Amino acid sequence: MRHARGYRRLNRTHEHRKALFSNMAGSLIEHEQIKTTLPKAKELRPIVEKLITLAKRGDIHARRQAASKLKEEQYVAKLFDVLGPRYAERQGGYIRVLKAGFRYGDMAPMAIIEFVDRDVDAKGAADKARVAAEADDEE
Repeated sequence: MRHARGYRRLNRTHEHRKALFSNMAGSLIEHEQIKTTLPKAKELRPIVEKLITLAKRGDIHARRQAASKLKEEQYVAKLFDVLGPRYAERQGGYIRVLKAGFRYGDMAPMAIIEFVDRDVDAKGAADKARVAAEADDEE
């Protein structure tokens, strides 16, 4: 029996798991919707919800705590400037996990994890801006 086992280990070391969730949290903050395996999505939800709670607090200590969990400063900036004010009135439940079938290669259960009141234009916005900038440079 697995009493007092608080999280899924996902066949990774502590350092690898920490890096994985840091990268996934950053991608979720940037795109506001990502597709991953169901166990990873279920483990990512409490991590990102705690980051949103820090963003709602909004002070400098909360910003430093969030920066220690995330890889890039742009994720911290979006978290505190966009997502924190968006969920200021909400008491929790900022993340939704939707089952999305099974992966073709190994039949792993897949899931879509997204913010509840997400901005549908946020997904791929950075890539579209990069492609447009490259097209402007070529002309």
